[in-house]
Amino acid sequence: MRLSVLALLAGLWGAPALAQTPPPAGAEPPAPQDQRQRIEQLDAELKDSTAVQERLAAEVAALEGDRAKLNEALLDTAIRVRETEGKLDASEQRLLLLNREAADIKESLEARRAVLAEVLGGLVRLGRRPPPALMVRPDDALQSIRSAMMLGAVLPELKAETDLLASELAAQERVRQDTARERDALAELKRSLADERARTAALIEEKKNSLQQGEAALTEEKTRAAALAAEAGNVRELMERMETEISATRKAAQEAAQIEAQQGAGGGPADRLAALQNPGRLAPGVPFEEAKGLLKLPVGGAVLKGFGADDGYGGQEKGMSMGTRIEAQVASPSDGWVVYAGPFRSYGQLLIINAGGGYHILLAGMDKITVELGQFVLSGEPVGVMGRGPQLVSSAGLGTAQPILYVEFRKDGNSIDPTPWWATSESEKVRG
Repeated sequence: MRLSVLALLAGLWGAPALAQTPPPAGAEPPAPQDQRQRIEQLDAELKDSTAVQERLAAEVAALEGDRAKLNEALLDTAIRVRETEGKLDASEQRLLLLNREAADIKESLEARRAVLAEVLGGLVRLGRRPPPALMVRPDDALQSIRSAMMLGAVLPELKAETDLLASELAAQERVRQDTARERDALAELKRSLADERARTAALIEEKKNSLQQGEAALTEEKTRAAALAAEAGNVRELMERMETEISATRKAAQEAAQIEAQQGAGGGPADRLAALQNPGRLAPGVPFEEAKGLLKLPVGGAVLKGFGADDGYGGQEKGMSMGTRIEAQVASPSDGWVVYAGPFRSYGQLLIINAGGGYHILLAGMDKITVELGQFVLSGEPVGVMGRGPQLVSSAGLGTAQPILYVEFRKDGNSIDPTPWWATSESEKVRG
């Protein structure tokens, strides 16, 4: 019995150590059979990737020419991407906690290594030289009593230490199994996210191809916008000059004014709600002023700095900064027309959306913008992708290496607090 307990302890202690032991430096390379299996696995993955691309191409072809269905598919895909990114964040946090728990258990076992050696040593000695029985020669009786007294004092302590070590080893094994399951789930989520991003890219490309504006005219507009951005001293000047000198931007401003007048002339709440749910709409479903409490944040992540916070230079923040996932999808908070898309001074890649009624939304810090100048975008529609680190010059003061999205709302050229526009759950996150 004693030897079985010893074997159990030795097995429990040895199993984790063996599982974590790296292969020796002189280990032999994988056998040819292992290499063949790896090649077959890569071939299968390549075939799967080809099948996914063919399926996406068929889906996009089925949507060709149908603006409403194309927008609906794009919005649904954007929602799935946001949900998957949220699940990835939660899974990575759980994995981080499991790794910390495993490190704590390992540290505890390392600290108790000497105690473990004493326990194992005591069990070994008991197994090899059990205490003498009392029914022996008279001259051994005193020695037997002394041994029994010592054993009676030592065994409870040995049992307590054995139970503690066994529980720690069991906890270590549980954490290892939980970690393995979480890593598998994380890998599956990453595959799912890659598929959804590929679908989003295909749908965005199809929407670009369906735009009515000619490619040559669009290229000319982009060149003119870049020239104005180089000359403009600030965002307000940039917007004012673009709305008078760039035809696509001027047209967007005129359409916004017309839609505002039409919406103000009539239409009840039911009509506006129906318009907001129409994926084929070509104008904002709800006036921006009346969209308070309805908008979703453009990206998942934590708010690092809110509107009005100290900017570190003696002033106040004119917008809000959000830490995001690497390569996170950025969506438009509201309906509106793209009046600028490109680099601008310390903003990096800057996107300006005319939401109508004198309101503009600024999004900056993205690695790539996926919409075009003059394009009408829907609330929740993907408009950009974050990079792998901070893109804003001013973000250095935030003390983070993660990508940072800057969001600013403007009314008649002046910065305003965006908090009232966010949906209830989102605004609670902003308030922290």
